[in-house]
Amino acid sequence: MCELLGMSANVPTDICFSFTGLVQRGGRTGPHVDGWGITFYEGKGCRTFKDPVACAQSQIARLVQEYPIKSCAVVSHIRQANRGSVALENTHPFTRELWGRYWTFAHNGQLTNYESLDCDRFEPVGQTDSEKSFCWLLNQLEKQFPVFPETPETLFRFLATLCDQLMALGVFNMLLSDGEYLITYCTTNLHSITRRAPFGQAKLIDDDVTIDFQQETTPDDVVTVIATQPLTHNENWLKMERGELNVFRLGEKVLTIVSGKNQGA
Repeated sequence: MCELLGMSANVPTDICFSFTGLVQRGGRTGPHVDGWGITFYEGKGCRTFKDPVACAQSQIARLVQEYPIKSCAVVSHIRQANRGSVALENTHPFTRELWGRYWTFAHNGQLTNYESLDCDRFEPVGQTDSEKSFCWLLNQLEKQFPVFPETPETLFRFLATLCDQLMALGVFNMLLSDGEYLITYCTTNLHSITRRAPFGQAKLIDDDVTIDFQQETTPDDVVTVIATQPLTHNENWLKMERGELNVFRLGEKVLTIVSGKNQGA
């Protein structure tokens, strides 16, 4: 299966350290050799880098590792293909516009009977179950909310019910963002860590790289990183539950919903 990486921060932050760990799993320490992608939000805009080759051998990935793009919301994905050919159009993340916002989506897992999902105007370009499920989600959201709701929590609670439906079709681990919110949904494996003062050191599992976050941050910084599997040896990553949806904003968790249970962050 694929692996996911996301970030939500209260100040523009680069994700070079975490991305360096993910890159190794794209062909060196892991089998995810069928492409990769990453989207950085900057205000209302976003920039995406994709490559249908193994991340560990990609010159574009090397550029992203060495170019510290700062963002408050990031969505990234490395692919091990199971639906659709190895091609740029099937490479995550996928982006569409809804309510005047760019929504970016990445998925880990495999769905069955997804062909019948009604996408309406949000047609997939490629052949993956992932892009099809993304288009279906947006279609359902637009039907339910003609405009972005004044109370976003109502949208997130409805989105949780949609994710539950997709989980019924198979494995559905997801990252979704509009640049302000980063939304996660877990079926099998998704982990998170929130870094805040006092900051310490962290060492990557997949590469001999250590960073001292105290040298890279201010006392007010809050950064949450989400990954399919923990990226560091010496930090306490939290594993999400099956059917758990989380909403992060500016690094902080603002809502948790577990299979319809009503929980605050």
